[in-house]
Amino acid sequence: MERANVPPRKYEEYAYVLDFNARGKSSTVRGREGIIVTAIGEDRLTLLEILGIPNSAFEVGERIYIGKDGRTKVLSVLGKLQYEKISSSAQSELPGVVEDIVTENEERFVNYLNNAQPLTPRIHALELIPGIGKTYMKTMLEEREKKKFTSFDDIQERVGLKEPIKHISQRILEEVTGETRMNLFVKK
Repeated sequence: MERANVPPRKYEEYAYVLDFNARGKSSTVRGREGIIVTAIGEDRLTLLEILGIPNSAFEVGERIYIGKDGRTKVLSVLGKLQYEKISSSAQSELPGVVEDIVTENEERFVNYLNNAQPLTPRIHALELIPGIGKTYMKTMLEEREKKKFTSFDDIQERVGLKEPIKHISQRILEEVTGETRMNLFVKK
């Protein structure tokens, strides 16, 4: 019987490959060996260790399906990884892959900027995004009152904030690497 008001547990549907080892050993599940893939979840932006189906080919930057039904290359999601525990090549791929995620999910991130609220009386969520200080924040709030932003280009034109993708990606990287106390985008 379903309990009322309990949201279903949210699972990642897709992840982006950061690194893989065709003959790897799991660092999250003892004794699991095989194609060990390091990836970042598209939705929750957490680092994941994934076990690939034997003889599957993976490419860095590839978007792979890790949802519950109909996986074609993934045996299982083994667990979450800490940034310090991923390979240096996964670490160096991360900034580019995060930018891809932000670019591919433009609507989601533009909606975030349209709806972001103050976190405390002194700090607004928008200010925590690198490159957005008090001045840009004020302009963004004024502009989105008049009309919601429709795209990254729209933000750039109306607010003057150059390369919003870079700023949002930078914030996500700070959250993934654990440099921040408060997370806007990465779900624990």
